[in-house]
Amino acid sequence: MPRYFCPLPLGEGAELALPAAAARHVQVLRHQPGQTITLFNGQGGQWQATILAMGRNDVQVRVDRYEPVEREPARPVHLALGMPANERMDWLVEKATELGVTSLQPLHTAHSVLRLSGERASKKQAHWQQVAVAACEQCGGNRVPMVQPVGNLASWLTEASDTHHLRCVLSLAAGSRPLAQLLRDSAPSRPILFLAGPEGGLSAAEEAHAMDAGFVPVSLGTRVLRAETAALAALALATGLN
Repeated sequence: MPRYFCPLPLGEGAELALPAAAARHVQVLRHQPGQTITLFNGQGGQWQATILAMGRNDVQVRVDRYEPVEREPARPVHLALGMPANERMDWLVEKATELGVTSLQPLHTAHSVLRLSGERASKKQAHWQQVAVAACEQCGGNRVPMVQPVGNLASWLTEASDTHHLRCVLSLAAGSRPLAQLLRDSAPSRPILFLAGPEGGLSAAEEAHAMDAGFVPVSLGTRVLRAETAALAALALATGLN
């Protein structure tokens, strides 16, 4: 059944106009009055709704029935990463959402190729948030991960040092703990925060700064993975969807 993100208060019997993005999708897919669709607003669960009328630019629906469906991982998983270049960040946001990431924090790091600031950074953040919405519509997730504003690694680490999450930095350094082992030894519901570098990884100084902020260096094995592959592999392990 078609699913649409509708960030509005939803309640049984309510009649409302779909937000512009959802209405546009309904029209593009040529749905018709009387057809049933699924709505979710990111607050948990989903609603069955019936299309009542379709105008040139608007779609009216009636909210029918709530379904307490949750498809989120038991462990909240947050990902902070040095932004990969080109279209890889779009792809990473999409796949991380499919795997159940709770939030994403794009970061500038020493080896970052992609540099964003001002209006361009705000537009990219909004674009990535829409990528996450579309991925939730497709995969069945009912809670859309938050894509945070683009930040600077050093400043972000100062804030992250105050969190009680299990903090891990993906590392190739000797002595890094196998991530699978660390996850087995931790409480299965404890939130986890991953820090991953861009192409070229984090610098030695950045890794040291992360460890000073309480991050544990973890390894995914002996192979050298692409930045986006490593981040998604860690997510798959942590969410139990691997």
